[in-house]
Amino acid sequence: MASLTIRNLEDSTKAQLRLQAARHGRSMEEEVRSILRQAVTGSPPQPSREGVGSRIQAHFARLGGMELELPKRTDQPEAPDLGLGCNPSPPPGPSRPCPSVGNTG
Repeated sequence: MASLTIRNLEDSTKAQLRLQAARHGRSMEEEVRSILRQAVTGSPPQPSREGVGSRIQAHFARLGGMELELPKRTDQPEAPDLGLGCNPSPPPGPSRPCPSVGNTG
């Protein structure tokens, strides 16, 4: 495939192109290809039928995937141990209260 460089493009034109590409769900490069294709062939532009995420997934699908092990779900989330020597969500019973955020003394 050939490449094309466009010099001295006004910033406002580039900004409008970026917005138009976003409205059509395409990259700026794909938007320019569509505009040029339409200008040369006289055919109306073809809107993208897939969203960006679907197109990214389709692009990388040929590489294969992998299954990730999901963490076990628990009914009660556990508070992280921040090394404060206390538990911000203690079980019932006596426990040491945590210092307040921003409390220095």
